[in-house]
Amino acid sequence: MEVVAEGLWALADDSERHRDFGGAVKCLEALCQSGVSLLPMIEIRTRLRVASLLLSHSHNLNHAKSHLERALLLLKPIPSALPLKFRAHSLLSRCYDLTGNVPQQKHIILRALALLRSAEPSSLPPSAALLWSCNFQSQLASALVVETDYPAALNSLAEGFSAASELRLPQFQMFFAASTLHVHLFHWDDPATVEAAASHSTELWNSFSHDLKGRCRGLFFYNELLQTFYLLKICDYKSAAQHVNRLDAAMKEDQKKLSEVKELIEQLNNVNQRLAELKVQGKSDPALRVNQDLLHEQLRAATGIDSTEEMLGFEDKILLGSPPLDGEWLPRSAVYALVDLVIVLQGRPKGVFKDCGKRIHSGMKLIREELQKLGIGVNQREMDIKHSDIWMVGQYLLLLMQFLENKVALELTRTEYVEAQEAIVQMRNWFIRFPTILQGCESIIEMLRGQYAHSVGCFHEASFHYLEATKLTESKSMQSMCQVYAAVSFICIGDAESSSQALDLVGPIYKIMDSFVGVREKTCIVFAYGLLLMRQHNLQEARNVLSKLMQIIHYLLQDDKLLSQLLSVLSSTAKALPDSSRACNIHYSSRTRTRSLDDRLADIFILLVLYNLARMVESIGHERHDEDIRGKPQDYLEWMLSLTCSASDYLVFVKYNRALRRRYDARDHIDPISVTYIDDNNEWLMRRMKEDNDAEDEQEDLVFDDELLTWGTVASATVVEKEIYRT
Repeated sequence: MEVVAEGLWALADDSERHRDFGGAVKCLEALCQSGVSLLPMIEIRTRLRVASLLLSHSHNLNHAKSHLERALLLLKPIPSALPLKFRAHSLLSRCYDLTGNVPQQKHIILRALALLRSAEPSSLPPSAALLWSCNFQSQLASALVVETDYPAALNSLAEGFSAASELRLPQFQMFFAASTLHVHLFHWDDPATVEAAASHSTELWNSFSHDLKGRCRGLFFYNELLQTFYLLKICDYKSAAQHVNRLDAAMKEDQKKLSEVKELIEQLNNVNQRLAELKVQGKSDPALRVNQDLLHEQLRAATGIDSTEEMLGFEDKILLGSPPLDGEWLPRSAVYALVDLVIVLQGRPKGVFKDCGKRIHSGMKLIREELQKLGIGVNQREMDIKHSDIWMVGQYLLLLMQFLENKVALELTRTEYVEAQEAIVQMRNWFIRFPTILQGCESIIEMLRGQYAHSVGCFHEASFHYLEATKLTESKSMQSMCQVYAAVSFICIGDAESSSQALDLVGPIYKIMDSFVGVREKTCIVFAYGLLLMRQHNLQEARNVLSKLMQIIHYLLQDDKLLSQLLSVLSSTAKALPDSSRACNIHYSSRTRTRSLDDRLADIFILLVLYNLARMVESIGHERHDEDIRGKPQDYLEWMLSLTCSASDYLVFVKYNRALRRRYDARDHIDPISVTYIDDNNEWLMRRMKEDNDAEDEQEDLVFDDELLTWGTVASATVVEKEIYRT
């Protein structure tokens, strides 16, 4: 029977090499179901291999679980088979992990650790014992994180790191150090501890040799992503940019290598198929054998993996650790999507909108492809997900929501309101289909609805959505940010009651803002507080507060968009003091910033304010350009508009104020987030002016009631009176 077993094992090996995992399982199960009495060790090894195949390449978790339980039952009376016992415990732990049975998973891991501690040194070499300790501590930490028992998880990782240190395996040490940082990012209780974890992880990686770094690509991506998210959390954008650049370069290199590996695998499969055909015919081809060996060698050099079995998952997975940490890996597509996401998070504040748009499109495409592989199309809902896929589907859905959230923010900044609205509707639809998995996204959706409403001038609706968002989250940071946003909307409403509501929201948060971790939260709070001081006509104090804030934004956040907005506010403060010359200088600085951004609304707004200031400060022409401009503010504005604007991009603002006013007047009759109320012939969408009998009269309408600037002047300067342009 041993000869039969070896033959079936060989057939299973051949099926695995050809990716026929179903055939491999059938060969092995034929041995288990033969009805012939097998030696215990043969049956145990066969069942463990069947379970491993089922866990890695199928959804038949219950069948895998039955094989593992039978194997453990056979192993119980065999004291010398400790490696097989640990292998069975490890696979059973993975099985419980995939089924979401965390209590059983913890039970089986703790039982394995107890068995490991009681093992005699003679039955298990010390190095093997330490390796299995690393494996089980890693699995236990993952289970504890699921239960949000972060202190216990950190203890498990510390024990795993200690075992890896005894083994003197730097890649295992790096894995536990990076995992510790990962848990700290989840459980941010002490900033100093998180900083120490980040520094420790960086020091370990820097101690690697160049060759070892090349063989640990999974650890590189894992550590760099964690370091980037940590730096983004503390708003250290300058340092984060270095990690983002390294991630982008590594991703492109990995994509190129993956393409080469796929080509080599295809060639190897063709050679294997040809050799199999010759074998059936009783022939052989030495040249093909040499070619086969050469392709195997090239694959080993390209992937850094010696085992053909381990190469099978190379296209989909980036390994974090060698066996027995064989359950630790990163989904390759998820890593690529995360790299795109951090590039967006780092680039959007700088106004790199074109590249951010491409990255958002690329990341969302990757995620949708992976969801399609997992059976999630346009009609599937939460109950349609296979149990073993719940965790992976959840990760991809959360990533997708992150991309959509950034898309909304990007489109609102670019004043592409229809695209922003469509992205919010997509988020809402995904939430309706997967309410449990995306439970934490409900408050984000409500907050984005508030941002959309605020952008189109519906300040009452915006404040309502922001306050609703605070009720839908338990995050203190999220609640505070939404309250600040609501306060800004109340300030924009402008009446006494709204200003009082804004004060009630901002006042308590301003007193406790030092308790927040990130600089961004503090920045928004101080910004709202400065606006409130302006509303209360405490202009000098407002200028002092906002001036200090500008230094923070410039040196720490490096957010050109926010800096431009702050400069505009400071200019308004200087103008009201009055200090018109300083207001002009600040506005010029603001416009320098907006010209580097694709922020059309801000650019036009600043130009119009400059027009006002030009009339107040007669010397502006002499200071900035030449004497021909001095005393001719309207000509000056036309000249500036003609230099800045393009017909297709700026046409929307010719009628912007009127459209905003009409929408605001109809606020009680329409839902600002509903697609139903969008007019397909709207001039914003068609990018053309209405052609009616009143067109000539509208050209003479004033932009400001008490000024001489007309919409006709703006249209002439922006060249929008030319032939219509349809999208």
